[in-house]
Amino acid sequence: MALGDARWGDLRGVIALDGPSGTGKSTVARRLASTLRAGYLDTGAMYRAVTLAVLRAGGDATEIARTARVEMGTDPADPAVSLDGADVAAEIRGPEVTLAVSEVSAVAEVRRILVDQQRAIIASVLAEKGGIVVEGRDIGTTVAPDAELKVYLTASADARAQRRSRQDLAAGRTATVEETLADVQRRDDYDSSRAVSPLRQAEDAVELDTTDLDLPGVLASLLDIVDSRGLRTGQAVGR
Repeated sequence: MALGDARWGDLRGVIALDGPSGTGKSTVARRLASTLRAGYLDTGAMYRAVTLAVLRAGGDATEIARTARVEMGTDPADPAVSLDGADVAAEIRGPEVTLAVSEVSAVAEVRRILVDQQRAIIASVLAEKGGIVVEGRDIGTTVAPDAELKVYLTASADARAQRRSRQDLAAGRTATVEETLADVQRRDDYDSSRAVSPLRQAEDAVELDTTDLDLPGVLASLLDIVDSRGLRTGQAVGR
């Protein structure tokens, strides 16, 4: 596709955003993708959708991951998630899925199936728009190890729990900050200690601590990094 095509965005290549829960990945990834007119993929939502399918059907997680029809919207303005044709974007954020998703996502074959799907989505969006922002826990290390930019977002556990609590309240889900902090720490331990694709920072990732940054501050920092790498369409490559 020519760069002059109206659908072509302002980002060239893949931006991999990794980090633990509550660092603001989802919000800032969508905002970054919108700003750059790029595609967007929330890989965590894919694992949540498969987890929901496992909770509904019971049985072997690998077989369910293989047969469940999970479809992901890649428009940052409308990142839809459907499971077998039904919208599940709200349901996958519920407490039952949140408690079970780390266990399901730790299954090696489940990860292999979904990583293959994630790579196919990335390739399709790159062919259509030229750039995509992908968020998760193993993007820079496993899903897109050749990403043009890898960023690892961090924040203190207390700050992440506060953010998660505000998000839950805004979505109508109730949980105390103490309960959310315990869940954040539980997921940190589970995700960083699993045998397959554990949560860790890629060696060539830029670390960005968001503890004391608001959303505009995080976005501005990311755009500065993008520009320093020459990743906007029309820029000279600076790396």
